[in-house]
Amino acid sequence: MEKTVSRQQLFEQFVVLTMRVCQRAERRAPRKGPGRKPVIPDWVMATLIALAIAARRKGKSAQLRYLQARKDELAALGVAPFPARSTYFERYRRAWKLLQVAVCMEGLVAVARGWADAREVAADKSLIAAQGPPAHRRHGKPCRVKGADLDAGWGRSEHDGWVYGYGYEVLVSAGKSQPTWPLQASVEPGNRNEIRMLPDKLPYLPRKTKKVLADRAYDSDDLTEAIEWRPDGKRTGRRFVCPLIQRANARKTPKQEWRRTARRKLRKAHRQARLEYWKSPQGQRAYARRFVTSEPFNAWLKDRFELQRRVWHRGLMNNRTQILASIFAYQLTLHLNRLHRRANGEIAWILDAL
Repeated sequence: MEKTVSRQQLFEQFVVLTMRVCQRAERRAPRKGPGRKPVIPDWVMATLIALAIAARRKGKSAQLRYLQARKDELAALGVAPFPARSTYFERYRRAWKLLQVAVCMEGLVAVARGWADAREVAADKSLIAAQGPPAHRRHGKPCRVKGADLDAGWGRSEHDGWVYGYGYEVLVSAGKSQPTWPLQASVEPGNRNEIRMLPDKLPYLPRKTKKVLADRAYDSDDLTEAIEWRPDGKRTGRRFVCPLIQRANARKTPKQEWRRTARRKLRKAHRQARLEYWKSPQGQRAYARRFVTSEPFNAWLKDRFELQRRVWHRGLMNNRTQILASIFAYQLTLHLNRLHRRANGEIAWILDAL
């Protein structure tokens, strides 16, 4: 029989776990720059924001009211001092930096403890519409649409079509033996290309990772070289499993054989080898894992945090904080689920208790 846990116990466990992860993240990436450090540490702000967003309080005012109602409980657990309204609103925009580090660190902890099977990881970008009407620019002139969020951008996906808003990219574990676990994440305007978002995450891939799965939007020779090959020309032991985009005039017979440098010939051979592996039965089985890991995760995240229609805030910094905190809260609930000896990914009971 499973041991019954009260709502208060779950709340305290969630706060303590969040606090410890945020403290480790601040030690890993401390605040730098001139000036005096703030009175309220960054880990306190990140803990409060993650808790309020896990409780699904959308507006900043609603989040602050929720936190103020539990101010004494939070202080008893060590989350202090408590910020004023102006401080909370101001620091909210900056909290995404610490939350992004916390997401990466918590993902590595899950892999190290065997909770996440990271031998295969899947990368995917998902779009969310911005608050207000879409903005349009003509010939480089500024937008004149009243109420438009100018930090957002136009992006296109096969599922949603053209969307004016923001895009978050998440790297999740795609192994067969464990639940889907977010490992890294980032948030950018919707027009940010996937090819430019993924390279920043490659240095922090777990050592166990052997395959990186992605859709055709990630087709890039640079990514192939970064994932599969070392600068000295030796293989890294990893595979980039991604379908190729048919390039213009690729099927036509060239009128003459153009000269290519040795580097271009080598990159072309690497691209052809990637195509052959993707078409192989082993590559197709690996690529199929993307459809049962990253895409269901995006659907669950949007449904649970009510992001199907639009983001919660205006502005890139605010939405970076909110979306990264949502992914961080998902990781923490998976962590608590494991501590309660549940190996599945059913975590709604923890979020509902907050």
